[in-house]
Amino acid sequence: MDRKDYFSNQSKNYAAFRPAYPQALYSFILRHLTGRSRAWDCATGSGQVAKDLAKHFEMIYATDISQQQIDQAVRAENIHYSIAAAEHSGLESNQFDLITVAQALHWINTEAFYKEVKRTAKREGLLAIWGYSLLTIDPDVDALFLEFYDHKIGPYWDVARRLVENHYRDIPFPFEQIPCLDFEIKVEWSARQFAGYLSSWSATQKYIQAEKTDPVDAFMKNLASVWKEDEIKVATFPVFMKLGKIHTDVITGR
Repeated sequence: MDRKDYFSNQSKNYAAFRPAYPQALYSFILRHLTGRSRAWDCATGSGQVAKDLAKHFEMIYATDISQQQIDQAVRAENIHYSIAAAEHSGLESNQFDLITVAQALHWINTEAFYKEVKRTAKREGLLAIWGYSLLTIDPDVDALFLEFYDHKIGPYWDVARRLVENHYRDIPFPFEQIPCLDFEIKVEWSARQFAGYLSSWSATQKYIQAEKTDPVDAFMKNLASVWKEDEIKVATFPVFMKLGKIHTDVITGR
């Protein structure tokens, strides 16, 4: 898989409008750990996960291929950011209690990455991967949203997006899996914030490059009929996750 960087150009929008993950998800992961010394947040983006993990670990190593993304990241004394590919992190061996990848595994060469995971993790370490599927708001907004997602910018989605839609079921996960709970993200947004989120999508940016116009502008004109400018609505994202013990002789399927 070639290295794909679809988020550098809209790094500010990504940092501002991508939803935060629920604290219940972190609590679930933490209670399965045997240590909380060091964690590696791979494909950290703007550091959304790193800043939350920093509250629970002595040191966080956060890597990403995009300098622009890391430039937007939240800073903390115990977060060390670096530019590196998931498959070649440059990190020392046998040091991490936890390795995380949030909403990014579909961009990664998993075979090479899993070798790096096994090299850098401690014997009792865990790998947590997760993502979120399409949001829902209300029937009127959802209908317009799905039209935008499937048809307006549908042809501009990378094929890797289908892996997200299928909740990573088609990505091998050769670790002893720990049964996971269901989680969800809830955010309160104005229509303008919703537009910012749509603008952070890789497919939106590819559409703009190809068509020389912003598809979100036309979408927001249609949305105005069902979402008033000063109105706040709740968006809900279902979250899917896999959690596994890294060093084990047990090999699972997908």
